[in-house]
Amino acid sequence: MDTITTEDGTRIYFKDWGKGRPIVFSHGWPLNADAWDEQLVFFASKGYRVIAHDRRGHGRSSQPRSGHAMNTYADDLALLIEKLDLRDVVLVGHSTGGGEATRTVARHGTRRVAKLALVGAIPPLLLQTEQNPGGIPRSVFDELRQGVATNRSQFYTDLALPFYGANRPGSKVPQGVLDQFWLWSMQVGLNAAFECIAAFSETDFTEDLKAITIPTLFIHGDDDQIVPFQKSAALASKLVENAVLKVYPGAPHGLMVTHRDTFNADLLAFIQG
Repeated sequence: MDTITTEDGTRIYFKDWGKGRPIVFSHGWPLNADAWDEQLVFFASKGYRVIAHDRRGHGRSSQPRSGHAMNTYADDLALLIEKLDLRDVVLVGHSTGGGEATRTVARHGTRRVAKLALVGAIPPLLLQTEQNPGGIPRSVFDELRQGVATNRSQFYTDLALPFYGANRPGSKVPQGVLDQFWLWSMQVGLNAAFECIAAFSETDFTEDLKAITIPTLFIHGDDDQIVPFQKSAALASKLVENAVLKVYPGAPHGLMVTHRDTFNADLLAFIQG
């Protein structure tokens, strides 16, 4: 397998297809790089070099006990970009991967990254706090932890429905899409899945967003049941200077699948623009 090794000895698996300008994709929780396969094939066919990694503890990467924090995720991603000597990168992050990409740019700068696309992303802060009263109550994330810890197989089966909007009347999401979500989710280590909940819910990206100076595209569904639009992109896009916001009516969290053609076209236009 293609891997890099971090300073703490964690092996990070990655896919690296094609040649041309690099596009680096960061996946959401609790998935892995396979969640981006349709985009990897599409953009490789358009003449781009496409890279996607499995976050530590997920998929084919090592499963260390420690390091499940946003700074470490960002350091792992920055190391991958450096090890592959990628330049003029378009960095694309979905959900937790959107937070990872945001922190990577803020923490490691833009010497190698030229554009940023955040899709159904978690910034600026999901958790409800005194400073963020409109956030999601901690009890919701405690329920996620309980589900992961007690019966993760059933939990992931159930989570796939709102993830893709398959619980909405008239949904036409194929069963295979729900099955692959379960398969990918079951590949994340229990420890990593559990600890990542705090990382994606409690990390405040407000200052990270304010520091971004490169062209940034936000794409979000207005029926996102996992990362609600009004608690995320509606706020985050206002913190990034000259950001572009595209809202997909009726789209769920997993819009790269349910709205694949529109999403691919919008991302391609952003990259080429």
